[in-house]
Amino acid sequence: MKKAIIIGASSGIGKGIALELLKKNYKVAISARRIERLEEIKSINPNNVIIKEFDSSTEQNDKLLSYLVNKLGGLDLLIYSSGIGILNKKLDYQIEKKVNNLNVSGFTQVVDWGFNYFINQNYGHIVNISSIASEIGNGIAPSYNASKAYQANYLQGLRFKTIRKKIPIYLTDVRPGFVDTEILQGNKDDLFWVSTVEKACSQIMKGIESKKNILYITKRWKLISLLIKILPEKILSRFF
Repeated sequence: MKKAIIIGASSGIGKGIALELLKKNYKVAISARRIERLEEIKSINPNNVIIKEFDSSTEQNDKLLSYLVNKLGGLDLLIYSSGIGILNKKLDYQIEKKVNNLNVSGFTQVVDWGFNYFINQNYGHIVNISSIASEIGNGIAPSYNASKAYQANYLQGLRFKTIRKKIPIYLTDVRPGFVDTEILQGNKDDLFWVSTVEKACSQIMKGIESKKNILYITKRWKLISLLIKILPEKILSRFF
């Protein structure tokens, strides 16, 4: 039985991936701040779900991961699905700091721990749930887009390491567009190409199984990525 950890699995994409993994006979360990939501997932398959209440913006992610791996009895797949985005038109530093504590510091702690674990094990797979936002700046949520760009570049750097070391460690950067989760804050009807969580997670699982480097969710968002690369900033600034 394969074993997976999902950081940030209480709702949205993290929860959806946990349910997909259980269908595929994984044993999963999940963490998040909202313990009652983790318990709901555990109730679906009590024998194959381990839960731990935890805030990944703290400096204790190494202890969390050691605890979960010990409970699982090993690790094949590590998924970071914990992240926040806050509109910050006034550029309040405390808001930027809160976003970066989770999207940069928390992410780095988890991925570093997982990468070193897999180096010692000589195989493994790390998946980060990032965003199409990683490919462009944002005037009203600067830290969100910038932190996602950090994640994308960090994973690419680790892929370069695995190529040089010739070790079968895979790193998948998932870049969703709009998915019908809480992060949309009720604005679903004002947006376009909004995917259901179920459709998004089904595509993510296929990408994980194919060991993709970069995965756009849904696939049509690759067109937006292309436009971001070719349109001048004057035009892009109207939207971001």
